[in-house]
Amino acid sequence: MTRRATLALSAACAGLAFSTPAMAKQGPLAEALGAPDDLAISATVRARVEGIDGQFRPSPASADAMFSLRTTVAVEYDAGPVRFGGELWDARAYGEGPNSSITTSDVNTVELVQAFAKIELGDWRKGAKGGKGLLTLGRQTMDIGSRRLVARNRFRQTTNGFTGADLEWTTHGGTRLQAFWTMPQIRRPDDLPSLRDNAVKFDLETTRVQFFGVHATLPHVLGGVLETYGYRLAEQDGDNRPTRNRRLWTLGARAFARPATGKWDHDVEGAWQFGTARRSAGAADVTDLDVSAWFLHAEAGYTLKGGWKPRVAALFDTASGDGGRAGHYGRFDTLYGARRFDFGPTALYGALQRTNIISPGVRLEAVPDKRTDVMVSYRAMWLENPRDSFATTGVRDARGASGRFAGHQAEARLRHWLVPEVLQAETGGAVLFKQGFLRNAPNAPTSGDSIYGYFDLTLTL
Repeated sequence: MTRRATLALSAACAGLAFSTPAMAKQGPLAEALGAPDDLAISATVRARVEGIDGQFRPSPASADAMFSLRTTVAVEYDAGPVRFGGELWDARAYGEGPNSSITTSDVNTVELVQAFAKIELGDWRKGAKGGKGLLTLGRQTMDIGSRRLVARNRFRQTTNGFTGADLEWTTHGGTRLQAFWTMPQIRRPDDLPSLRDNAVKFDLETTRVQFFGVHATLPHVLGGVLETYGYRLAEQDGDNRPTRNRRLWTLGARAFARPATGKWDHDVEGAWQFGTARRSAGAADVTDLDVSAWFLHAEAGYTLKGGWKPRVAALFDTASGDGGRAGHYGRFDTLYGARRFDFGPTALYGALQRTNIISPGVRLEAVPDKRTDVMVSYRAMWLENPRDSFATTGVRDARGASGRFAGHQAEARLRHWLVPEVLQAETGGAVLFKQGFLRNAPNAPTSGDSIYGYFDLTLTL
């Protein structure tokens, strides 16, 4: 390990980390600044140390380590029926190896991710007869439904941001309808030298990349909640930025019941994707292919009675891969979703994703006390299509001769509030036990099993 990386790891052990609320709220910082009741201010900083050995990716070094620092400041002013707000993110990485896998998911310096006006529709103080609505205009982050396809990221260093309009309407009966039109923010810097230098380059939005759709939530259906949605991603080359020219429709539904002590819960979601896209973003690739792809998540759990309230869940995830058939493309695109809650840590790890995967598993969660929660999980992994790269590993056998079985993943996480609601410590890790495909594919690295670990502290003000 380089001296730079060693210093970064040492610094991280004494670092602090801050959670990232979706909107500003009154807290210790606002009180310390003497902010009036109609002005909410919050700030977060997170410091994390992480490392991986036995890399699963074909090209990066077999081992890597990184110290990351994420700082956010959010402000919101309540002017009655209209609220004005903004949020600044600053995500930086230090000490990574010369062949590190860092991307725009790890670095995004001094960026105004949110700058919005929120307009309240209906009489919020007395309660509108038909319900209540909220129209958000400008730069914003979004969590929609399960967050599997549209999410504000938590574990990841940087987050998805969108510029446009979002309308939400909720009836008194709890039915909720959301419709949005946005231009996804293109994170910068996006070249490796600038990422390694933590260079400041402001994010972009363009009408050449548009993302819009609708999402409906219906309570009291099938013993829980039913969600249905339709999304459209319209992307085209431009501004010296070649793309995969994705013209995708994604239609899906989800049925779920939230965990409760002494009861069964469930979460079943599936989506079908169609339209056109190219296999790569290369400038020479101008062939639009017909897309037909899908994903499915199924989960059933039970929360036992008792002091620790343990919850045991059976999991199953599968998503289509691409077989390379002429004129067709079958790899599912997860759009702007998050994956940490289903597939384990991301950052320097992030081996699994909702694409070209078949993966059953089990998870155990427990809450020993009000300050502490723990989770352990296990998954077995197969390829849905043996000719495509497995999940997000980049390991591929275009001939399909290396089999489907990829191996096993074990994961653990522990979180503890050192100061309730203010300072939280988190540690965890994952082991990818490579088997079959991940050992035998032509570009599979001979680096042994992948071992990943991290530690961070989170302070919220």
